[in-house]
Parts: sequence; structure tokens; C-alpha cells
Amino acid sequence: MLEQENLHWGLVHAFVLDGQGGARSVARAALDDLQLKAEESLWLHWDRSHLQAQAWLRTQSGLDEFSCNLLLEENTRPRVLALPADELLLFLRGVNLNPGAEPEDMVSVRIFANAWRVISLRLRPLRATEELIAQLAKGTGPKTSAELILFLAENLTDRVDTLVSQLSELLDEQEERLDGDERYMPDHGMMLQIRRRAAGLRRFLAPQRDIYAQLVRNGFAWFVVDDASYWNELHNRLTRYLEELELLRERVGLVLESEHRRLNERMGRTMYWLGIITGFFLPISCITGLLGINVGGIPGADSSYGFFIACVSIGAVATFQWWLFRRLRWL
Repeated sequence: MLEQENLHWGLVHAFVLDGQGGARSVARAALDDLQLKAEESLWLHWDRSHLQAQAWLRTQSGLDEFSCNLLLEENTRPRVLALPADELLLFLRGVNLNPGAEPEDMVSVRIFANAWRVISLRLRPLRATEELIAQLAKGTGPKTSAELILFLAENLTDRVDTLVSQLSELLDEQEERLDGDERYMPDHGMMLQIRRRAAGLRRFLAPQRDIYAQLVRNGFAWFVVDDASYWNELHNRLTRYLEELELLRERVGLVLESEHRRLNERMGRTMYWLGIITGFFLPISCITGLLGINVGGIPGADSSYGFFIACVSIGAVATFQWWLFRRLRWL
């Protein structure tokens, strides 16, 4: 009921983290007078397209115009930006798991964070936030604002792992069938889709990996001491996913190249045998053509053994050709 009321203001989720892994919901109307305890942190997750959310961000959030413009701009790429007063802007991308959407059409989440508050904005629903809320409900969620953005980044990365594994399994199946059956033709549509998805994922995951590396090197004062290790682990995972995506693109190229080579070999064999057959019957056709012209003086035309002699001659020519082709190793 509380979330339904908040949605009228464009506020998708509003939680106060208790510092113990749990959280309590907060109404939009209570934000103005909200007082946080020393161990508590605030998380506000807004719908970026909602006019009320945009108005709150510009007039009541306390953020400057520069930060608001960046958080509300239409198109963004993954990046991190340090702000004065030990604050940060973080732009991440996650796999699009919404119904009817292409997974590589990644969903953007924009984050402002400091020691006691996290403001996140999205345009399309994110599974990562739903999982984060489930963790908070169990009491195993983030305890601080630093852990909250870390948990969110980790959930986004988990979705990438699932998608990369699915693409790899599809390609494995095509490769196995191609190796097991010489006549099997791989699905061109599937191959091109795998390559397109791999390219789309790489477009956003490569800069996102660099973001994690930057957070490892240049942490903020309100980060927990162990946070650098977790950010480094996310960086290593994304590096591995990017390597797998690059390998997927190369494997797709090898599958298509193998198919092209097989087609060329099959075409070459077909043309070879057509050439052999043509060369074999060409002299015979020449002989029968000469014997079949309607002019006088055809040898054996008046002899009762003429047909027999013609057949023997053709057989002799065919035998000689067979011997010659074998000698030349054409057969």
C-alpha cells in the first residue's frame, strides 16, 4: 500500500537501512521531516520518466544543477564521477530481462551516493533492485550506502553471467551438431543473433569494467575497508565475461567459416565430377555425332556389322579414357 502511494510521486522504492542488513519502508510524504540515526542510511529509487520525480530531484534533493542534469540526461554510458564533499555519481547498465525486450538492450541505472544517502533512477524495471529488496526483507541486505551500491552492482553482474552462459550453451550445441554431422547446416539466424548480442553486451560492459577498476583504486572515505576487494572481484568477473564474449564472437566466425569451407568443398567436388563426366563423354559424343549425320559415305552404313563395329569403337575409346584418367589420377 505504501509503495502504491509512493508511485504517484514517481518514487518506486524508499527504504531506510537499519545498519544490520534490514530496512523499513518510508512514505514519500515523510521524506521532508525524516531524521536518520547514526547507523542508518536512506535509499530512494525513482522512476526517471515521472515528472514528480524530476521535480523533486531538482528542487528538494539538495543536488546541484550539474548533478541533476547528468542524472536525467537521455542517453548515458557507464561511468563514475567524483563530486565535491566526497560524493559520487555512478552510471551502470544491467541486462534487460523485461518481457518482450532484447537482453542486450541493457537497462540504465543512475546513482547519486554519499555516506548516508543513495538516490537511484531508472527508466525501465530492474530485476537487480527486486533482488536487493528481497535481501533487505531477509535481513541479509546491505548495511550502509557503500554496501548498497556494491550489492546493486553485484546483482547487475550476476544477470550478465546468466546471459553469457546461455549464449555459450547455444553455440556449444551448434558446434557439436556441426562436428557430428558433415551435412548439418548451422542456423544462420541464431549465429548472427549470438554475434549481435555479444557485441551489444561488450559495448557497455567494457566501460563498466573500467568503472569497477577505478573504484578499486580510488575509493571514497565512506567505503568500508573490505569494499575494494569486492569491487576488484566484480572487475575480475566482468573481465572474464568480456573475454568469453570475445571468444563467442570468434567461435561464431569459425562456425560460419567452417560452413563456408564445407560449401566450397561440396561445390568443388560437384564441379569436379561434372567435369570428369563431361570429359569422359565428350569423345564418345563426338563419335556418335559424326556417325549420325545425314550425308553419304558414313562408314559401315551398308554393313550388317556396322552397329557392332561402332559399339566396339566407342567401348575402346571409353576404356582408353578410363585408363588415361586413372593414369592421371583423376579417378
